[in-house]
Amino acid sequence: MIDQRDPRLTRREFHRALVGLGVAAAATPAIGAGCALAGRAAEAQTLPTPRPGAPADVVVSGVERGAALDTRRLAVRRAVEATTDFAWLSRGDSVLIKPVCNSGNDYPATTDPAALAAMIGLLRERGAGRILVGDMSGAQFVRFSKDRTSGSSRALMKRNGLLAAAEDSGADVVAFEEAGWDGFFEEAPTAGENWRAPLMLPSVLAEVDHVVLMPRCGRHLLAGATLALKAAVGWWRHDSRLEYHHDAATFAEKTAESNTVPTLLAKQRLVVTGATKVLTTFGPDDGYVMEPETGLVIASTSVVAHDMVSLAWLNENRAATPEHRRDGPIDDPHRSALIVGGANRLICGWIGGIGKAFSSERLRPWNVDSIGQDKVLSRAFAVMGGVPDVTIADSGSAVPAQIRHRLETAAVA
Repeated sequence: MIDQRDPRLTRREFHRALVGLGVAAAATPAIGAGCALAGRAAEAQTLPTPRPGAPADVVVSGVERGAALDTRRLAVRRAVEATTDFAWLSRGDSVLIKPVCNSGNDYPATTDPAALAAMIGLLRERGAGRILVGDMSGAQFVRFSKDRTSGSSRALMKRNGLLAAAEDSGADVVAFEEAGWDGFFEEAPTAGENWRAPLMLPSVLAEVDHVVLMPRCGRHLLAGATLALKAAVGWWRHDSRLEYHHDAATFAEKTAESNTVPTLLAKQRLVVTGATKVLTTFGPDDGYVMEPETGLVIASTSVVAHDMVSLAWLNENRAATPEHRRDGPIDDPHRSALIVGGANRLICGWIGGIGKAFSSERLRPWNVDSIGQDKVLSRAFAVMGGVPDVTIADSGSAVPAQIRHRLETAAVA
């Protein structure tokens, strides 16, 4: 059975839902005590000292604010062509582009449709055969179980422009939930020990030759930042998502470890983010949209190196966000352990029912104000080869020197 739901969830509605959960939690002593102990601020934590990794290039391409659509697409082309020579792509190969369609909201809450169209066009020029664009949206909009589906990732893609960008460029769109509960296969991460069960991944991932990941750059209520590593959630069936949120003590670690499943390691060739706009508060579906004077396209063959630069860019734009829009409890609830813990329980309830909401572990927020503080990147360094030695290259000489210098300074662990 498929239900269609209104694909909108405002910050006001989200807070109302949190209040409702808080009332229920207060009536349950163990949970109420847990929330009280959580406190108000993200905890400072000592992370392991990472080992050095291999050199990794990250290419950035600058785009002036208000640039024409063709200029934005050209910036994507320049960044991608400076990142890869496409030696991995043989004529007729199939490619699955994984954007982020967490909601029906416009870019930068979701992937930039202009960047998606540019990537599809470039793949076609380079001889790709069938090109697919696929994702499964967040549990606030799509609920998926063995015998019931509520909401539609395809409808959300239509709303945010990704569907039109894909189809008009000659790609086929796949919404992973449309394959049904049995349209997934299991695969365990190759590194780490924090997942109890194998991850359930869409069968189409096993069928294609290559994967291109196209995330967005934004703040995230639970994780602090939503970049490329966090985008892995869109692959998972809802039993995997339930374990992720329910066993919340290792939320950050599982985020990184999920990127080590064998199929992604073997097939993911490229990570490309259109970051001419950045969601600098709240997230992942709503918040302050920062459009800097010079925006970026960020590309790399290394998902970890990409996220080091993308996080530096997020923090650069957060610093430029008006203070009165950046630091309030509604604008930046990630700084509140009470809100983060309650929000994660709410998601557990959406996926697994009220019992799972009450039995879930407490999610403690962490700072992402620098790369060295981000628990997701810290775990990625541990399980994906160490800290990349990042070199930032400007593909079109359009990135101001001071911005590039700040990114180079910030993109170190």
